[in-house]
Amino acid sequence: MTKKPKVVIVGGGTAGWLTAYALVKRMGPVLDITLVESDQIGTVGVGEATIPTMRSFHGLLEIDEREFMAATSATFKLGIYFDNWGAQNDSYLHSFGVIGQGNWLTEFHTYWMQAVKHGYQGDLGDFCLELRAAEAGKFALKAGNTPVNYAYHLDATAYARYLRNKSESLGVKRIEGKVTQVNLNPNNGYISSVDMDNGRNICGDMFVDCSGFRGLLINEALGVEYEDWSHWLAADSAQAVQTESTVLPPPYTKAIAHPIGWQWRIPLQHRTGNGIVYSSHHASDEQATNTLVQHLQGPMLTEPRQIRFTTGRRKQPWYKNCLSIGLSSGFLEPLESTSIHLITTSIVRLMRLLPFDGQMELSAASYNEETIRELEAIRDFIILHYKQTARNDSSMWNFYREMDVPDSLRHRMEIFKANGYVTPDAVNLFRVDSWLQVMMGQGLLPQHAHGAADLMPPQALLQQMQQIKTFVKKGVDSLPPHHEFIKQYCPAKIAS
Repeated sequence: MTKKPKVVIVGGGTAGWLTAYALVKRMGPVLDITLVESDQIGTVGVGEATIPTMRSFHGLLEIDEREFMAATSATFKLGIYFDNWGAQNDSYLHSFGVIGQGNWLTEFHTYWMQAVKHGYQGDLGDFCLELRAAEAGKFALKAGNTPVNYAYHLDATAYARYLRNKSESLGVKRIEGKVTQVNLNPNNGYISSVDMDNGRNICGDMFVDCSGFRGLLINEALGVEYEDWSHWLAADSAQAVQTESTVLPPPYTKAIAHPIGWQWRIPLQHRTGNGIVYSSHHASDEQATNTLVQHLQGPMLTEPRQIRFTTGRRKQPWYKNCLSIGLSSGFLEPLESTSIHLITTSIVRLMRLLPFDGQMELSAASYNEETIRELEAIRDFIILHYKQTARNDSSMWNFYREMDVPDSLRHRMEIFKANGYVTPDAVNLFRVDSWLQVMMGQGLLPQHAHGAADLMPPQALLQQMQQIKTFVKKGVDSLPPHHEFIKQYCPAKIAS
């Protein structure tokens, strides 16, 4: 590489502009950063829900929360409400909060199970501030002195525009146009440059592919193979539509299961994002459209937009001098809102591993190992939602209920059913509380519990349960309504 390596990002959208801004913000003085995109090429732009890790990444980039939320018409998110998943007419909320208070020996739900045996009538939600606040439609950054764990719903198009403005103000060079040719070095197979439809030739040392499902660099130019996971995650289609907001925005995403797939509902300040995810092997596009439209809450602002995809991952997300970020590197359906998270962790790995000596192989090997491990952990968590179900009302749910799952997930489900132990995932993204809420919410219940709960006298156990429940209730009662907090904290500054 040259003394000041030149990084060329191909593709904009959230992946491209978040990469550009992170690089220029944290490494600008030692990098030359160019982003190539075409206004004629649209972005997928439906991933409007996030998880709490985004706040940490924004902190790294010194993004002002109120400014960002106002610019993207954002609302707060305390979790995901799942409707009709474990069984028809059943529901649960996967919150971002900690449930109760465990210890080094065992988790809190062990004590709760014992308390139920001794007559406690409440459920696990009594012990989670974020869960009860979500149900009550309330929000603040803190409940008294207790921080609230939250994420965001945001307008993805506005977010990319916001990041572009910040990136260009710090020196990122944007080049408008389409890439017509990717040129490879005949000696080592590295990308040397890309040709543009306007006649320009853009040279670089490191190329970042943010071109979406197409994978213009990593797939079409370099031919890196794709590992297909559709035997576990059969959905290959989605339709997205925007509607007017007809109700006050709740502080959670809603995921509604139907016989042919599942529908998302994401509340923003100025509209609601909607969509349906389904498998073309189990439903037609027309069936999906009808199901989606029949369950919308407000008038449509756009017509349903079709999206095709294959769940899985690139076998080598970093190959030669090309690193794929976002949809070009793989796709896990948006069930747990991990798309932007995966972009941010890819960016952090890139910044930590970027080889200033030009030697890519060792950095690429470490990057690929870490990225694949993270993707597989998230994959297992998403599969759990489909596998652990009692639904038998359609070919889709029968397929999922009867399918084999990865050994890593099978072991996790079996040990939880046997004795209530929640195995931490390989990258600690979804904590014990997340796995617990989904497994129990979908009907996977432990047959036995850890004996630690027997060490506490029943009366003392019930008293502790009541104390924690009271603490959570007081915290929720102290919070303002979600929409009122937004109105005074971050009112939207975008028109659409």
